[in-house]
Amino acid sequence: MKKYFALIVFLLPVIMSEAKTEKLDPENTLIIELKDGKVIIELFAKDAPKHVERIKTLAKAGKYDGVVFHRVIEGFMAQTGDVEFGNSKDFNKRRVGTGGSDQPDLKEEFNNRKHIKGTCSMARSSDPNSANSQFFICFDDASFLDKQYTVWGQVVEGMEYVDKIKLGSKLDNGSVDDPDKMIKVSVGKADLKKLAAEEK
Repeated sequence: MKKYFALIVFLLPVIMSEAKTEKLDPENTLIIELKDGKVIIELFAKDAPKHVERIKTLAKAGKYDGVVFHRVIEGFMAQTGDVEFGNSKDFNKRRVGTGGSDQPDLKEEFNNRKHIKGTCSMARSSDPNSANSQFFICFDDASFLDKQYTVWGQVVEGMEYVDKIKLGSKLDNGSVDDPDKMIKVSVGKADLKKLAAEEK
């Protein structure tokens, strides 16, 4: 009996995780491949339609592939998405974090979604309507950002890989030397069984 109980306890998180991702809409699921594994993100199309559309457009065009996490602050967040100056192929350390994409800036879509561990939210300047392509993933709760930044997604699988992203300098606002990158970013159905097999 104890053996069966142990097996159930071991399998329960896997079963629950698969059930959750099976419910995801493939057209509103983002998959980010990191050096340690793949991260699955549920996109909130109803809460931030324009921002979700922008993320999907850039991902489908391959614009996020190779883009680094240029600002990573322990216990806070990992920022990436500078398509203009943040690609690892022609990384511009001096200007990274100031660029966007060839798309126009977005009007804010502040919503009731909370900034919690795994929240994906759009980066911007002091102008609320300046978000473009950069975004961040929260390492922990950051409620002070609620309704000030547009939340567009939530990590539902692979947060342990986000937690392994290389940290930046505490003395330089999280700036990262030799930063980690998003190897590939895609939109579509997340097959957890396939991902588990790949990781083995």
